[in-house]
Amino acid sequence: MAAKHTSCKRSAVYTIDLLSIDGDGSFPCPKCGVIISPDDETDEIYQIVDTKVEGDRLSELTLKCNRCGSIIRLVGFLIEVLE
Repeated sequence: MAAKHTSCKRSAVYTIDLLSIDGDGSFPCPKCGVIISPDDETDEIYQIVDTKVEGDRLSELTLKCNRCGSIIRLVGFLIEVLE
C-alpha cells in the first residue's frame, strides 16, 4: 500500500487510495500501524473529521488516528465506469 506523506505542524497527513487496499477495507495507520477498520464504530481507534461529497456520492473521507494523531485522507471512493 502506498501512502503519500505531507508534513503538518501538529500531526502527519497521509493520503491513501482505497483502490490500493485489498480485503474488507481495513488498513494500518501509515505512522503507528494500528488497524483502522470501516466496521469500527466506537471512535476508539479513529475519528471521522471531514467528508467530501460529489453529487450524492462520497468522494473523500478524512480520519484522525486516535493513537498517534495522524490525519489520513481516504480517496478512491468514486470509480469511473468505462462503457
